[in-house]
Amino acid sequence: MIKAGIIGGSGYTGGELIRILLHHPAVAIDFVYSTTRAGKAVTTAHPDLLGTTDLSFTGKVNHDVDIVFLCLGHGNSTKFLKEHPFSEDTKIIDLSNDFRLYADANFEGKQFIYGLPELNKSKIEAATYIANPGCFATAIQLALLPLAKARRLDGEVHINAITGSTGAGISPSSTSHFSWRNNNVSWYKPFTHQHLGEINESLRSLQKDSGDLFFLPTRGNFTRGILATAYTKFKGSLEEASDLYQEFYADVVFTHIAEEPIYLKQVVNTNHCHVHLHKHHDTLLITSAIDNLLKGASGQAVQNMNLIFGLEEDLGLNLKAGVY
Repeated sequence: MIKAGIIGGSGYTGGELIRILLHHPAVAIDFVYSTTRAGKAVTTAHPDLLGTTDLSFTGKVNHDVDIVFLCLGHGNSTKFLKEHPFSEDTKIIDLSNDFRLYADANFEGKQFIYGLPELNKSKIEAATYIANPGCFATAIQLALLPLAKARRLDGEVHINAITGSTGAGISPSSTSHFSWRNNNVSWYKPFTHQHLGEINESLRSLQKDSGDLFFLPTRGNFTRGILATAYTKFKGSLEEASDLYQEFYADVVFTHIAEEPIYLKQVVNTNHCHVHLHKHHDTLLITSAIDNLLKGASGQAVQNMNLIFGLEEDLGLNLKAGVY
């Protein structure tokens, strides 16, 4: 069995990771680390696991586990790894943005690989350290990578993506509490969102002259999921575009091209990404949908773990959506 440690297990991504790994046939959770809840039952933070586990949070770290998942706030993974060096044999998957960009990927001799399986599967399989992609970044890249691969991102790309409140993390803020979020929609960080850096790096690894991205993130009045729409000029037919996407995703496990327009409930509580294409005159509209906590975070982290250890890519991730 693979011995796994979870750092920062009391948040949303930590909770999802615990839930997945408890049912993973090849993994045993060795410890769940939390500075704020050490000694308390895991179910005090994640009551949905009541009756599933008797694990407790700990303030101690086992530095010799097979794999450790860092579910810490952005900027905290670097600090944690400096204070808690792990065995050279320990695989590390970081769910923050600390190591996603090329300039940050080498940390004290540890070379982090960008963990988007649809782009970097072979590199992930040979990796020891993984920088898990951001949630918006995952949805948007999966919408645009086939065009970049075909060198068809010739002009500007305009993107709007709406996310659930869990995307803001578990700590309450003025825009995440119920009375503000309910029956409300608003944009934030227009054209400057931090995920643009990793998106551009991935796209330009396939097409150096890909067009500029204009990304408007939107807060939705629901709990989880991301629905992203991107549109750009495309000279070919819809059938040609569809062929590009079908070819690019022919051998992947979790990204699927839909013939009918998609909606969020198709993917919530799963590790799947659904993509739909629509052509209007000379403009191609690409819609993608993911669960921000699963394909956008913890599910993709387990997908990367499976690849690192030579397991079936979807092992432990056969999660089902409910559309009603």
